[in-house]
Amino acid sequence: MGDKHRIRFEPVGIEIEADEDETVLDAAFRQGVQLMHGCKEGQCSSCKSFLLDGDQQMERYSTFALADYESEEGYVLLCRAHAYGDLTVELINYDEEMLLSGIPPREVGTTVAAVEPMTHDIVRLTLTPGDELPYRTGQYVDIQVPGSGHWRSFSMAQVPGGPLEFLIKRYPGGLFSGLLDGALRPGDALTVKGPYGTCVLRDAPDRELILLAGGAGMAPILAQLRGLAATRSGRRTRFYYGARTARDLFLLDEIAELGTRLADFAFVPALSEEAGPYEQGLITEIVDRHEGDLSNADAYLCGPPPMCDAALELLTAKGMPEERIFLDRFTTSTDT
Repeated sequence: MGDKHRIRFEPVGIEIEADEDETVLDAAFRQGVQLMHGCKEGQCSSCKSFLLDGDQQMERYSTFALADYESEEGYVLLCRAHAYGDLTVELINYDEEMLLSGIPPREVGTTVAAVEPMTHDIVRLTLTPGDELPYRTGQYVDIQVPGSGHWRSFSMAQVPGGPLEFLIKRYPGGLFSGLLDGALRPGDALTVKGPYGTCVLRDAPDRELILLAGGAGMAPILAQLRGLAATRSGRRTRFYYGARTARDLFLLDEIAELGTRLADFAFVPALSEEAGPYEQGLITEIVDRHEGDLSNADAYLCGPPPMCDAALELLTAKGMPEERIFLDRFTTSTDT
């Protein structure tokens, strides 16, 4: 372990302690402080902040997440930054409701219960935890790739309290997803670490809900829908799901059943590469077609960065405050 230093976050006035050997983001997680974050690997810029004072060094990161000129001006990625003295950091993106409600991550051993194909390239993986793993609906964990020091992040598709369920897209050469083509079997052991993520439903019963997902981004949004159905929510809820073709759609019967337990619900799937009985076009085009003023709505999004960026632009143009748009931009890795 290295020397320890104090980190103060402005403008919220929260202080934590960080060891030189851990990133500032990991130090915050460890102490239950839920900072905005995404990939945790210097790829997505969700944790970008401004260094007001102090000495830090960053691990390697993508210049797409932090441009060279931004680094020179004093911006840092908290998932890459190590403190080598006391730091004062200005948070650019933060949610006061979530900041002090974090659950410190833990490692838990699990057993594979099932590996089931949902579509030609999406698999449902169900794990039985050997110990308690508390999390909030919409969060994700890291799963360790067997026999390696690598981890991959996946959102839970289920509400807390039972097996861990994931909806994972298989990629050629995927270090973990490649194992879902027969190499990973029921009874196998896996280690998970978490929880992470801020795509957690806020308590706002008077506001409408827009749920938006693409591909394997279905997982945390389905978790939210399951949670809403369990409480028989009365909020106007619209679930928009983007896929390429009809064979990429799945869990339609369950979504329909969940909708029967909600007072005002509609599911709108859309196909971007095929005509058929569903809406046709990019999912953001479909949202634009169906929704008017969204100034009294919250949105929860999960999907590839281009989809999330387009949705963010669309929703704010329709009057939704950016601070009420909660999202997971997922990135992929095909390391072999």
